[in-house]
Amino acid sequence: MTERPRLAVIGAGPAGLAAALAAAARGVDVTLVDSARDAGGQFYRRPEPGLEAHRSGAPRQHQRSWRRLARGLAAYQRTGAITFLRDHHVWLVERAVPGGTGSRPRSFRVHALLGPGQEESVAVRADAVMLATGGYEKVLPFPGWTLPGVATAGGAQAMLKGALVVPGRTAVVAGTGPLLLPVATGLAAAGVGVAALVESAGPGAFARRARALAAQPAKLAEGAGHAARLLRHRTPLLTRHTVVEAHGTDRLAAVTVAALDADGHVRSGSGRRILCDTLAVGHGMLPHTDLAEALGCRCDATRVHVDDEQRTDVPGVWAAGEGTGIGGAALALAEGHIAGRSAAARLTGREPDPRLWRAAAKSRTAQREFFAALDSVCAPPAHWPDLVTDDTVVCRCEEVTGGAIREAVDGLGAGDVRTVKLLTRAGMGWCQGRMCGPAVAGLAGCELTPSRASFARPVPLGVLARAGEPGEAT
Repeated sequence: MTERPRLAVIGAGPAGLAAALAAAARGVDVTLVDSARDAGGQFYRRPEPGLEAHRSGAPRQHQRSWRRLARGLAAYQRTGAITFLRDHHVWLVERAVPGGTGSRPRSFRVHALLGPGQEESVAVRADAVMLATGGYEKVLPFPGWTLPGVATAGGAQAMLKGALVVPGRTAVVAGTGPLLLPVATGLAAAGVGVAALVESAGPGAFARRARALAAQPAKLAEGAGHAARLLRHRTPLLTRHTVVEAHGTDRLAAVTVAALDADGHVRSGSGRRILCDTLAVGHGMLPHTDLAEALGCRCDATRVHVDDEQRTDVPGVWAAGEGTGIGGAALALAEGHIAGRSAAARLTGREPDPRLWRAAAKSRTAQREFFAALDSVCAPPAHWPDLVTDDTVVCRCEEVTGGAIREAVDGLGAGDVRTVKLLTRAGMGWCQGRMCGPAVAGLAGCELTPSRASFARPVPLGVLARAGEPGEAT
């Protein structure tokens, strides 16, 4: 018998699950790799198994899609069409066989660290790779942001979904973007007093894009539902406001918020102090492009570039979900479905017929247009770097301050993130600039560019020494 083609799908969130199911249904053996202990990603995150609460943490209206994905994954695992490698942290995807002609996919080897200790590695062979690596939150510093009690909005949500714990008794949710509403309502529903929801965008910005936003009535209804629940909890909403400073000694005790003018500057004398022990702050999302960059795929600071079939410009590599542009679960599902069907067709020697995924392509277009409009509205304040004092820590790994970065730019002539990194060590720590990169770029007044790091995560030297030894998982 001829061996069936093999597809490695990296990431088991909405995009990865949709792609894995679509490819497995069309005669492809799929290896699904994810760093979590269960499938679903952040959107479908469920409580830890020991808590014996098995409902998905996704909003109620999305429970049906989760059940469909979960049933499909379980069914294909039973038949062997999908192998799910959980708790596997991918650190490198390499093209195992250079060359190749025409549209024939090249061979790949996916390297992943195992478990919490991450001291061992396995390699998965595949004929093609689908990158569904998701996104992460954009972190912008301000005085006091390193105090215990300050968390990202997504971090607070993960605590609620995965551990069923609340980060404190009284919270302020601040920043900008669609994630703030579900975080605030989730905290309020869990018994946390939400002292304020602070959004830097104003009603006028939403009104100016009303036509584009109204094209997705289900999204608007979802947002309206969150707003109604916050109204029932009597949560104050402060639009055109931003967090200026977090206060406390051993931990967070209060935050100061202030109004913004039309140009994004803080209005003088508008500051108000709000007592709280938790600040959940977020300023949007960024794509995980590390693996795509290492493979040589065309990327920029906002996405991996793909064609209508979700193919990158590297033969044999597809990408879908937040990595190709932040757009939420519905867009990720549509892109994953298209990528899975396209990869299956190419791997089995058939020419893909776009009519087979017409509905998914229509949904993809509509969702992309909606989130492009939303992204233009929910932008961080234009002059947020002005709030970063010289003694504010910007790079937490290396404890580099705003003053050090300004000295590198103004005193030493640094004009890009790489030069600032060489002069200050900002971005040389454990996260390799993934967290502080946007802040460094903002303070330096330059664009955030792809880093093209060799590895997607820190790797023990022992793993690198054994990388050439046998150890393939499939």
